[in-house]
Amino acid sequence: MKAAPFAYCRPDTVDEAADVLAAGDAKVLAGGQSLVPVLAMRLGRPGTLVDITRLPELDTVAVADGELHVGAAVRQRRVERSPEVAAVPLIGRAMPFVGHRELRSRGTVCGSLAHADPAAELPAVAACLGASVVVRGPRGERVVPAREWVTGAMTTALGPDELVTGVRFPVAADGEGFGFAEIARRHGDFALAGVAVRVRGDQAVLAAFGVSDRPVVRELTVTDPTEAGLRPVTEALAAEVVDTDGDAHGSRGYRARLLGVLAARELARAHREAHA
Repeated sequence: MKAAPFAYCRPDTVDEAADVLAAGDAKVLAGGQSLVPVLAMRLGRPGTLVDITRLPELDTVAVADGELHVGAAVRQRRVERSPEVAAVPLIGRAMPFVGHRELRSRGTVCGSLAHADPAAELPAVAACLGASVVVRGPRGERVVPAREWVTGAMTTALGPDELVTGVRFPVAADGEGFGFAEIARRHGDFALAGVAVRVRGDQAVLAAFGVSDRPVVRELTVTDPTEAGLRPVTEALAAEVVDTDGDAHGSRGYRARLLGVLAARELARAHREAHA
């Protein structure tokens, strides 16, 4: 199928883009890797597409004030290869799992956050790190904690008249360790289950994805940092947080089993890294 007719707008400023969105019946076009298929299948029929790809203030990657700032027009591939991403190791570990290289060459970091697929890696990374999503609309700018950003499957706290302008990831602190892993049928496919973890001392933060309608975050105290010692804890956690009914690719029990194993492995790895 082909997309339904729509108007096309390429604003010169973020304020102009926000004004077009405030007028109603408009969608933002950044990478288009999620939006264009939706349009082609006519699952979405916006009256106007607002192209933000050439807004210079949204095309920046920088480390400032203890945070990595990524603009809404920044491609995933650019972040993956950027020297600035070394300040946030978890992003570098997760990015190769985001789709395929060709998709990352067009898709944006903020676009993945705005799309909020339950199996997406970047919303889970943002939630694990305690990142913040920056939004602008008719009422000005506001900052939404990443753990409050996704409200359901492909649903976020973004208003219909608002525009995501960027995301801020806290840089890694001394003594922190990180882990990331997922299981998919093929590399680049949607994750059946995945985890992003951050460890500092005996405290850990774990974000699970692909097992619920949004990233599920839990804070843990690590008493036995070995994989074997962690397995009872992560298996109990998996039984609690996995609430998908399952599908042709994996049942609820199978996903819980995957999550328990991945979580124990990555928590142990992150703990070793934090204490190296």
